Amino acid sequence: MVLSTIRVGKSGEGTNVSKASPRDRLAQAAFELFDERGYEQATIDDITERAGVGRTTFFRHFRSKEDVIFPDHDRLLEQIRERLRTSGHGTALAAVSDAVRLVLLHYLDEGDLARRRYALTSSVPALRAREIATVARYQRLFREFIAGWMEQAEPAPLRAELMAASVVAAHNHVLRRWLRGESPDPVRELDDAMQEVIGLFAPDGTTAGTGTTIVAFRSTADIDALLPALRQVITQR
Repeated sequence: MVLSTIRVGKSGEGTNVSKASPRDRLAQAAFELFDERGYEQATIDDITERAGVGRTTFFRHFRSKEDVIFPDHDRLLEQIRERLRTSGHGTALAAVSDAVRLVLLHYLDEGDLARRRYALTSSVPALRAREIATVARYQRLFREFIAGWMEQAEPAPLRAELMAASVVAAHNHVLRRWLRGESPDPVRELDDAMQEVIGLFAPDGTTAGTGTTIVAFRSTADIDALLPALRQVITQR
């Protein structure tokens, strides 16, 4: 699944401004100015002047200065909702794990931009509040889906709330470790973390990673040469 992201290098590193789209040039200019002057001091006029575009172009791509930093959350939420919507009762737990992994992969694909956003949100209260509100939207989406999956009576709302909070906490724990440069394999860490979360809440100890793995593909290689690789894939899942 392809996500729309903005790739921003420090002070223009790795970015060919002449070939960049207006949206990318605005983001590049914004983060340069945030680094140089601080978030509060950099204005929209400063950003458009640095990017070489007008205010009309800015507002064609972003609703506010904050949106330059948080550009893709609405799109990502819709992709998560679609992944959950396409699951059945028997695949609900796998869908939750897939959806959480989708969020992590989005940040990994952003790379340096995600780390620069993390530094900003850690130091600017208004941005931190925006991030908290965004996380709450993710958690509500998971809570509503999990509550429908559980299909229980009175205990379901609380149990769904607890599981959704645990799902988000597991994701944020792994993401922050990666943002701080502490996680060499964040995808594997997240899969392990989700196994723990699902193990706490799944009925009868069922987890998303148990059961039989079926792999189907075509290859010209001899089966004996393929078996070691297949065993490795199955044990990693």
